[in-house]
Amino acid sequence: MKRRSWLAAACLAGFGIARLAAADRSRRIEAPVAPLLSFTPQVAAAALLGSLVLRRKGAAASATLAGTALAAVVLPRMIRRPQPMARGPVLRVATANLQHGRASEEAIVSLVQQTGADVLFLQELTDMAATRFKEAGLTDLLPHEMIDVRGDSARGCGIYARFPLSNGLSLTPVCAAQPTARLELPGGQRADLICVHPHPPKPPWSRLKVARWRRELMVLPPPAGSPAEPPRVLAGDFNASADHAHFRRLLRLGHVDTASEMGKGLVPTWAPWRRSPGLLTLDHVLVDPRCTVLAAAVHQLPGSDHQAVYAEFRLPA
Repeated sequence: MKRRSWLAAACLAGFGIARLAAADRSRRIEAPVAPLLSFTPQVAAAALLGSLVLRRKGAAASATLAGTALAAVVLPRMIRRPQPMARGPVLRVATANLQHGRASEEAIVSLVQQTGADVLFLQELTDMAATRFKEAGLTDLLPHEMIDVRGDSARGCGIYARFPLSNGLSLTPVCAAQPTARLELPGGQRADLICVHPHPPKPPWSRLKVARWRRELMVLPPPAGSPAEPPRVLAGDFNASADHAHFRRLLRLGHVDTASEMGKGLVPTWAPWRRSPGLLTLDHVLVDPRCTVLAAAVHQLPGSDHQAVYAEFRLPA
């Protein structure tokens, strides 16, 4: 029993050190560490529980320290933050990973109708899914599109919009499609859109695939460099959470996570099985720091292992 208590405490302490030190930045150990850090909120809860149940005082103290440190980096995502006062038009967007095109077309169309979404970002969009969505009336609601489908492959993605789209930013190509577009809003306002879908960092023993995940996150651009440039919206399945150093790099560049701004940054968006409770927060809508975030929500998506993410925000004038 003594050995088990100390082993549990050592594991919790080691995890805490890895998260605080951003160990997933190290090329030598990023392969096993990056997938594990996805579970930081769960480990924080386990450490705090362990501080109560571990019988050895030293082990309990170690668990308390690890739990407190992890809670300090996790809990701020549950606190609503003050917003800047933008004066431009309101933009409503939704993003959904279709799990190889299997998500319900009725659910997608209903999501757009219920939220009044102006832009819809879709990942793992297949030819067949695009046809089903069109037949279900998606293009009647969002008639403008910028899609890159690749047959029945899960590498396809698309952007559907209520307002006209033109060619967007040029990004370094990655494994999956990451279409970009410039949205032309009534009144002359514009926004640059990027549909995000890097390769996941798995399996944890594959250094090549985890390195590819890192590189694909690194190609995502920073926010607009000047007030004269259109604000940028990055939305999709990032296959990363705020506990990954490469995702936090995007936040340090200036992007704002709409869910965390509304105190909903711990709401999970992915589960390993369709009907299981949500487990990880991998889907995000990132916006320009000049935007006023007004709402953020997660919606059930039948047929997919992901939830759909919705965000509403006011653009800078």
